[in-house]
Amino acid sequence: MVSGQNERMRTKRYHSICRWTFNSGKGGFVPGNIRPSWSSDQLKSEHIPSLIAKEIRPRLPENVALGFELHYDNEVNEGNAQAVADAMGEHDIPLAMITPGAHGHFGYGGIASLDPEERKRAGDFGKRTVDLAYGELRRAWGDVSPAFVLWNGSWGYDLVTPAIREMYANLKDGLAELARYEAQAGGLLNLCIEPKPNEGHPAMMPPTTASAILLWTRIAEQYGLDRSRLGVNKEIGHSEMIGLDAVFDTIEEVDAGTLLHTHLNSQGYNDGLLAGGPGKYDIDFGTRVNGFNVTLARIFLDAKYERWFGHDMQPRPYDDERQAVERVVRSVLSWEACERAAETLDLRTLELAMAARDTAKAEDIMRAATSTAQKHFNDLIA
Repeated sequence: MVSGQNERMRTKRYHSICRWTFNSGKGGFVPGNIRPSWSSDQLKSEHIPSLIAKEIRPRLPENVALGFELHYDNEVNEGNAQAVADAMGEHDIPLAMITPGAHGHFGYGGIASLDPEERKRAGDFGKRTVDLAYGELRRAWGDVSPAFVLWNGSWGYDLVTPAIREMYANLKDGLAELARYEAQAGGLLNLCIEPKPNEGHPAMMPPTTASAILLWTRIAEQYGLDRSRLGVNKEIGHSEMIGLDAVFDTIEEVDAGTLLHTHLNSQGYNDGLLAGGPGKYDIDFGTRVNGFNVTLARIFLDAKYERWFGHDMQPRPYDDERQAVERVVRSVLSWEACERAAETLDLRTLELAMAARDTAKAEDIMRAATSTAQKHFNDLIA
């Protein structure tokens, strides 16, 4: 790993690790116990900060600060929150993101449901998540406030009817109510919708980054809410799943002021090595070194993004515990390498080449930047 004075002078970067990465196996068509020491009865949420601090942090550059991402209520809840917060504080790994795991409880639309009982229960579930974030977990916040991410996993449907219009209206009502509740609790969290097109349900609202931005825009207009903390948790892999361009998704976020949390991920799209991409299920590879991510990193740099980069990823079905940890380390280092290459990208020369329609030269510039990123990665992983 590169170290020394130049390393210490680098801008601080915030990378968060997800609790759900550390599991014994996916099960189903692949082994469910490939990592036996990570079974739920042995490796609990309060054990993860120690694991991150001991096995991941020492292999990362000094400028990288690490955070923790959690689902309520299967990963953190009223019963274990004190122990989880104690562990985060002991190992200096603050809360980067909390999300209500409503998809585990409400399969008929959640806060968008046409069933009034489910809609109320789902709304209360989200409020309890807010209460926990401002309650026992409040002391685990760091110098960058956490994101409160709303994954759309429970806002889905499989029957196409005109009633979807009413579901969408319910969704807006539920989100506005949650935003008001959070504002009354403290108004410090960043509420971010994480869009996904499918999986969990054949169709989900909202499916794309653009539709999430539009949803918050309409809610702010209709309910008189402050837009500054209403954002998008764009997961790069989700854009890839539907064949969309995560680069343009990011540009839309920057333009709309909704770039408040990001999940770095990959489905193998634009990689040339991994099997995945549009039309595939959510594979959850980590970040890769490629021109696509060098471009994304430059956009984030130019936008002066100084919030959390979450690594929402899964070990491969054949990874043991050591290999699974290695995947996380490589994901963080891959993004750091791409960012370092992006910092030195000659953007002026690139734009001049594009203006002159010399796209072959522009391609050479980006290929050289990608090669530089790989060299950075090789130095960092050594």
